[in-house]
This record gives sequence, structure tokens and C-alpha cells, in this order.
Amino acid sequence: MLNQISNFKRSATLFAFGSITLAVVTQASLYLHTHFAATAFAYLLVILLFSLIGSFIASSALSVLAIVALAYYFVPPAFSLRIDDPQALPVVVAFFTVSIVGTHLIGKVRQEREAAREAAAKLRRSAADLKDREKRWRAIFEHNPAMYFMLDEAGAVLNVNTYGAAQLGYAPAELIGQSILGIFLEEDRAFVRKFVRKCFEDIGQSHTWDVQKVRKDGSVLWVRENAKAMLWADDQSIVLIACEDVTERKQTELALQRSEAHLAQAQELSHTGSFGWNAATGEAFWSKETFRIFQVDPPTVPGPQLVIERTHPDDRASVQETLDRVMRDPKDFEHEYRLLLPDGSVKHIHARARATTTATGDIEFVGAATDITAARQTEQQLRRSEAYLAEAQHLSHTGSWSWDLHRRDFVYRSAEVDRLFDFDPQETISLEAIRSRIHPDDLPLLLEVQRQAIEIQQERFEYDFRILLADGGIRRIHSVAHLVIDRDGNASELIGTHIDVTEQYAARYRLENTLAALRESEQRFRDYAETASDWLWETGPDHRVTHLSEHTSAAGILATGLIGLPRWDIARDAEDEPEMWRQHRATLEAHLPFRDLVYRTVNRMGSPIYVRTSGKPFFDIDGNFLGYRGVSTDITATIRADQAEQELRKAQAELAHVTRVTTLGELTTSIAHEINQPLAAIISNADACLGWMGRQTPDLTAARSSVEWIIEDAIRASEVIRRIRVLAKKGEIEMVPLDINDVVKDVIALVARELVSHRVTLKTKLTAALPAILGDRIQLQQVIINLVMNGIEAMDAVTDRARELVIQSSKDDTGHVQLTVTDCGVGIAKDDTDRVLDPFFTTKSSGLGMGLSICRSILEAHGGRLSVVRKQGPGASFRVDLPLHKEFVP
Repeated sequence: MLNQISNFKRSATLFAFGSITLAVVTQASLYLHTHFAATAFAYLLVILLFSLIGSFIASSALSVLAIVALAYYFVPPAFSLRIDDPQALPVVVAFFTVSIVGTHLIGKVRQEREAAREAAAKLRRSAADLKDREKRWRAIFEHNPAMYFMLDEAGAVLNVNTYGAAQLGYAPAELIGQSILGIFLEEDRAFVRKFVRKCFEDIGQSHTWDVQKVRKDGSVLWVRENAKAMLWADDQSIVLIACEDVTERKQTELALQRSEAHLAQAQELSHTGSFGWNAATGEAFWSKETFRIFQVDPPTVPGPQLVIERTHPDDRASVQETLDRVMRDPKDFEHEYRLLLPDGSVKHIHARARATTTATGDIEFVGAATDITAARQTEQQLRRSEAYLAEAQHLSHTGSWSWDLHRRDFVYRSAEVDRLFDFDPQETISLEAIRSRIHPDDLPLLLEVQRQAIEIQQERFEYDFRILLADGGIRRIHSVAHLVIDRDGNASELIGTHIDVTEQYAARYRLENTLAALRESEQRFRDYAETASDWLWETGPDHRVTHLSEHTSAAGILATGLIGLPRWDIARDAEDEPEMWRQHRATLEAHLPFRDLVYRTVNRMGSPIYVRTSGKPFFDIDGNFLGYRGVSTDITATIRADQAEQELRKAQAELAHVTRVTTLGELTTSIAHEINQPLAAIISNADACLGWMGRQTPDLTAARSSVEWIIEDAIRASEVIRRIRVLAKKGEIEMVPLDINDVVKDVIALVARELVSHRVTLKTKLTAALPAILGDRIQLQQVIINLVMNGIEAMDAVTDRARELVIQSSKDDTGHVQLTVTDCGVGIAKDDTDRVLDPFFTTKSSGLGMGLSICRSILEAHGGRLSVVRKQGPGASFRVDLPLHKEFVP
């Protein structure tokens, strides 16, 4: 209503001013005698002008007023409102129409302009309000005591408030554009990435998590993050994260957890469990340690009945009595009892509880149960230890005591002290009686110790004195004492021990004599070491020689200038034995001991010598490697002796081969017979085969039998030739497991013709299933052939009795296989028995005397022996002893 009144007043004012303007225009037009159309145009301008600044009503009223003025002043007849001029009427109508329409349009434009102006003003107000609101919200965003982060889908920071950045020690510009993961611990980044991804998957849903963030200075704070994904400009998804600093809360939680853990740990370490028991409801609470003490699983419902069940049968009555008493008269209680656990073990428990009143008025006992088993066991051990100590003091003649410096009397002395002073511990001994036993010359020393303890307060005393025994003997005592200071800083007591060192004094004299003998022995050993063929050496951490026995150079054993050289530079066979030296250097690098390394070097004269050395590493007290120490021996003579022995063995092998070949020559007739016999049979069977095949109807069965006989005879002849080739072959010794009976049978096949030609009967007594021996078949065959041939030749002159040769095998009780060859020939003279096995000794006119000597060498190389066995009656007996395979190591 007020707005309408205001508009009416404004229109009236404008109409008044417009009327005045029209009147002025009318007067001007009348004065200037302007044309009707010009006046109308001037009126129109005035109306349109006022329509721009006025209302439509005022402009419309001015239009009517202008028409009236035109009709009255300018349209004939003048000064009349009638319009008689037909040409003026359209002008007036057009004027009115244009003025109304123009006024309307201008009003419309003016209204729209006003509306636009108002809209612009409103927009400006809204913009200012929005800016002010944004400013307020930004102030809230920047300075709100919470951290805000805005992230894009890549996890980059789009925005962060100043408070949030400052909390982390950054400026906002340092975080914007960076990955949010940079402010999290390495181990938490996957966790954060997972939750951010989940926010983008659930747009509009809030997610909360606790995590640690890392400040710029490396410190860590706990935050609770509340995140939500939303759509931003251009439908871009972002995540807004609000972070609350919960470091103190987390620290409190961690402190509480630590406190609970410490309490549980303290209970476990102290073997003390806590419990609560409501006497009215019967409800009970046990800590984890209480369950462990009672060996009950935590899910078990605790209570007094469970305590009774676990109590030792001998203590159940007292525990039940304690529970009944506190039920009748609720007071603090303390009780000690034993538990009998399911595994049969016994625990000592000390329970102590305090009676409290709950909010509901119930009586509740809160207390602790302590496993004092160890303490009880310690008490028992302490009692035993005291007994052991007393016995140990008695056995070691050591007494302990405590002396009051002010009362000048014993506060305590063990029974052994009385024994040392030659008194019975069961009797009451006065101080004067003890003093009377101290040697008069030593009393001032004991008084001086007491004086120094009081005046100087020396902490430790150690002195010797003598005791006069009742039988007139003297006992020497070594005493060690420590000073005790009271609260006022004054010397109060001396605590110490008396040790009987009488035997030590006697032993000291013996020790001095022993040391003198030891020094003499050391000098003797040094003399031996300096004159022996062995020498001592030492190398440093780099394996270079740092010390050699002085006599090595003086005696010319080693070349000079070896100090500072490694062993492989001293040796002259490093290039010839690369693998040996590689292994030796590997042993040295591994700091392992080594034994019997043999290498070649030269002596002071430049002649080659062989050295055998052994050594072991030595270290300092911290385990650091310092080098090697060892001993070396010149074994040149031994090596050369071995080489000579090898040459001798080689010569013996050559001689044995020659002997075998010679023996084969002697067996030529037998060998020829052994070969001719199967060859003759082969010819006969071949003729027979031809006969069977030449019949009109060939007898194939008979021919086949003849061919089979031919094959058997050929194999027999081949076997004879094989044996001959084996004996004639010259090769290396081949030690293999053998059955001695098989060797004997091979020999019999070779000498069978010789036995027949010399009319010798062969008897064999071969024990079946003899253990195997380890030997060379050819050499053992040679031994047996030699013994058999010697027996055959020894019986050539026998005409008054049967010529009989016996070969017998057996096993004795010492783990040897025995083979005996016995003949009934002329025998061996008694004087020749000891020499018959020597080289070049023979009783034959054509012999060299090497056969039996070679046999003995062969058997000794097999670890056996050849001996002459005395026999009753004519003839000779030779026995071969060979070790069993498992016992003999070639």
C-alpha cells in the first residue's frame, strides 16, 4: 500500500513537471508560429523524455494533455477543441498512437532496465555476500583446528588448509600437487591407497580410519581420517579428507596397553596373579597369571571350588577353614598352601586378599596369589647350602668370622674357626683362650689391623699369622678381611676368613724345588731340540715364516734366508705338485691344522732334501688368527730308502717273473701233454664226426655228440693255454679277494703231468668254505707251484717208499688261512732249517737258491709268512700263513 502511494506521488510530480514543459513548448511554438507537425514532434519528444524518467501513467496523461493542446492551439479552428481539418486528424491520431506506444515501450524498456538494474544490484549484493561468505568459510577452512585435504583420483593433493599443512611442518604450496602418500609411513601407504580407492568407489559414503602421518622433520603423529568422495566441477571426482589429531589418545591407548602388558609381564615375572571374589554372588575374576599358576585354561569359570580342587589334599582342610571364616567375618586374610597339579607337581602358594565393599554393598575380596615355590625351594637349598658350607669349611680348613671393632670381640665365628684354634666347637671358648693360641710374635700384627681399620678405614686386609697347637705344633693361617662401615660412616666390623695354609707352606718349599727341576728340564729339552733332526717353525697371519729353530741353519739342514718366505716359495715341487699345494693353501686359509705334508726343497749346500711338516693355527685371546706353529722333519733318508725299496720290489717282481718263466720251461713236458691230450681227442672226434656224416644216411645225433666233445676238448686246451699265459704274463700286482682252494686247483691242473711222470701221488685235504684272502692270484700260484715242484724233486731219490705229496688248507684261531705242502722226500738237514729260506741258499747241484726266498718275499708282501714245519718221519713240510681279507690292509 505504501509502495502504491509512493508511486502515485512520484507520477503526480512528474505529470506536473511535464505539464509545465508542455506549456513552455506551446508558448514557444505559438511565438515562433511553428507548424502543427513540428509542434506535435516537440510534444512527442517531451512525452518520450518524461516517459524515460517517469511512470507510464504520467506519460499517458501528458499525451492526452498534448493532444488537447494541439487541438486547441494549432488545429483550425484555433482555440477550439474541434478538429475540422481532415489532414490534421490522422496526424493527431498518429501522434496519440505514437506517444502512447512510445510511452509504453519506453516504460517497458525503463522497467526492464530497472529490473536489470535491480537484478544487477542484487547480483552485486549476492556476489559480495558470496565473497564474504567464501571469505568466512575459507577462514574457517584455513584456521579450523582440523586438517583438511582435497585429493584427485590420482591421489595428488588439490588443496590443503593452512592448519593441516602447518601441523605437518609444511606450507600449503609444498603439499599441493604432491602425492598424498608422501606424508605416510612406507608400511602404511598400501593401506591408505586402499581406503582412498574405496572412497572413489563409494561416492558419497564416509569412511574412517586411523593412521600415522609423518611430519616434515620426520616425527610421527596419529590421525583419525574421515573421508568422502564427491563430484566437483566438470563432474570430476575428488575426495575430501578431514583429519583429527588423535596422537595423545593413541599414546594414552598405547600407554594403557603397555601398562596392561607390563602388569601382565610383571605378574608373570613375579609369579603373582591377581583375583577378585564376590562373597555374596560367588563371582570370581582371575588374571591370566592366576590361570597359569593353577594350570587352568582361561575359559574355565574360576571360583573357590576350583581352588579347593587344585589344593593339595593335606592343605584342603585349612583352605576350606579360611574360606568359611572370611564368609562369616569378612576381613582381610592371608594364607599359605600347596597346589597339587594334574602333572603331579606341587606348588607353594601365598595368597593375600583385602575385603572391600562394592557400590551395591556386597563384600568383595581383591587380592593376589603368588607362586612361592622357587622361594621355598631356595630356602631348602639355602639350608642345604649352609650345611654344605659348614662341611666345605671343615674340609677346606676355612673358617668365617665377624669381629666387632668397638667391643673387641667376635660377633660371629663358624665352628671351623674353633677347630683351627685347636678347640672343640661344642665347648664354650673364651676370647682369652683364643688369644693364648696366637703366636706371641703375631699378636701385634692383629692389633695393628684393628687399629688401621678404625683410624684409616682401609677396606681390605690380608695377613698371615701362626697358631700354637696344644701338641706343640704350629698351624699357619692366611686371613682375608673386609671392613664394614655403619650409617654414620664409622668402622664397625671386620668380616673375614681364616684359612689353614700350613700345607701350602710345606708345598711352597716342594714347589720351589720342583720349579728348579722344571727349569733344568726345560734347559734339557732346549738342548734336545737344538740337537735333534726335527726343527720348530712359526708363520705369521700371511703364512710367511717368522721363526725357525736356530740349529736348522747352523747344521745346514735348510737353506739360509727363509725368514719372510711362504712355504710354497721354499718348496721346489710347487709346479710338479699343483693339486697338493692348492689343497694345502686352502687348509691354511681355512685356519685348520694339518699333518704330514711332504715336500721337496734344498739344504744349505743346494742338495735336494725331503721335509715332512705338521702345524696348527694359533689365535689371540679375542680369537684373531695369528699364524701357525709346527714341527718339521728331514725325511730325505726315509724317502730314499722307500725309493730303494720300490726298486728292490721291482727287481724282485722281475726275478719272480723270470722264475715263473723258468718254471714253465721245467713244466714243458707236462704242458705239452696237457695240450696234446685234448688235441688228440679233438682229431679222433673230428674223424668220427666225418665218419658219421659220410654214411649213406648221416647219423646227425652221433655227429653232434662228436662236435660237442670237440668243443669240450678245445675249451680244456684253451684253459691250459690261459693258465700258461697268466703265469708268463708280466704285469702289476692285482690284489683281489681269493679262495685259496681255487688257487690250489689251478696249480694242480698245471703240474698234474709232472706228478705222473715222477710217479708222485697227490693227496689234497682242502677245508671247504674257507674265508677269502686278499692276494695276487699269479704270485700265489707261483708260490704253490714252487713248493710242489720242490717236493716232487725232493722225492726223486726215494725208492723204498711211496712218493706222496700232501696239500692241506685250513683256518687257524688267529684269523689266518693256512696252506701246508708236505712231501716224503729226503728232508732238510737240521742245520739248514734256518737258512733254507735265505737268498742263494740251495741244496740242489743246479739251483740258484732264489725260489724259496722269492716265495717268502711274495708272502710277506701279502702280509703273510712262509715257514718250515718240523715233521715226524722223512720229508719236509712248508706252511703258508695268509691273513683274512677283512683283517689285511695292503
